[in-house]
Amino acid sequence: MGRYRSVVLSLCALALPGCDKTVAWGEVNSIIVGASAELWEASGDAITDGLQPTIFTVRDERTFRITHQDPLASDWGLLREFRQVLLIGSAEDPWIAEALEAGPGPESPNPPEIFQLYDVWAIGQLVTVLLLSPGGGPDETEAHVDDLLALFDGQYRDYVHARMFVSGLDSLLADTLRATGGFALELPVIYRWSREDSIFIFRNDNPDPSELIREVAVTWRSPIAGTPTDGDMLDWRLSLSREYYADEQLVTEDVEPGLAVDDAAYEIHGIWESAPGAWPAAGPFLTRRKACPAQDRLYLIDSWLYAPGRDKYEYMLQLRYILDSFECEPMLPGEEM
Repeated sequence: MGRYRSVVLSLCALALPGCDKTVAWGEVNSIIVGASAELWEASGDAITDGLQPTIFTVRDERTFRITHQDPLASDWGLLREFRQVLLIGSAEDPWIAEALEAGPGPESPNPPEIFQLYDVWAIGQLVTVLLLSPGGGPDETEAHVDDLLALFDGQYRDYVHARMFVSGLDSLLADTLRATGGFALELPVIYRWSREDSIFIFRNDNPDPSELIREVAVTWRSPIAGTPTDGDMLDWRLSLSREYYADEQLVTEDVEPGLAVDDAAYEIHGIWESAPGAWPAAGPFLTRRKACPAQDRLYLIDSWLYAPGRDKYEYMLQLRYILDSFECEPMLPGEEM
């Protein structure tokens, strides 16, 4: 399957003035499902539940928004122009036949199967087709819901990663961090950074800090002395916020159980809120510790988000990508082989 091309206009838009398609609309994580009323009555709950898993940010948040529309109803002509459309049906169904005609689809369809088409009814549109066997119904549909979710989620993650690096990868910063900090981190150019002793802070508050802030901090302790508990990590984070963040961040009781990221890294996440008397603010945080025995350092990599009134899944994915890019250098700055 190709990557989601939400930002790229088709050749029709660039080169053919006679093209009468409109530009696709709607959010990337909003999916219009075109399926018969009968199929939806039987399998709608299973499709919706399967394609709308929840994640915890500051609340249970759905990763995708699913909206059903009967392709034979009057509203279909407008809703089929969404960025993301999922069609379910057999080749005999008129909405499937129309999409296949716009193609190109598979040369020899072998239902049941999943494939994707671009710019079927609008420019910049991705149409996913679950092609059912003749007479295929609820059982066949529900058997492929997990496959559809894996496809949508993988492509959405690719989209988020590409979008966060629209400003470019700050390769100069990456080289500087290796030379002066002894660690590697991949950040977009749009992030600002500062250093005080062993505290490195990276901040993106565009377009406006009252609307959106993404921040990452890296620090360490040396020598490595045992394995910190979740409580130890939270105390370390609290101390970091008191001394180096713009405002102290208290952690609420909504802390998810920690989990191992790999053999050397461990992660906890939950909700932070401003201290009493400060400007009321809150948001999710994601904090990791990572032991680097070659440096005899235990790193704390903390990230947090402030995004009032916004869905937060996309931004938490961005922070996770940054944390995933963290690497210990084999030597500390100034050391020689």
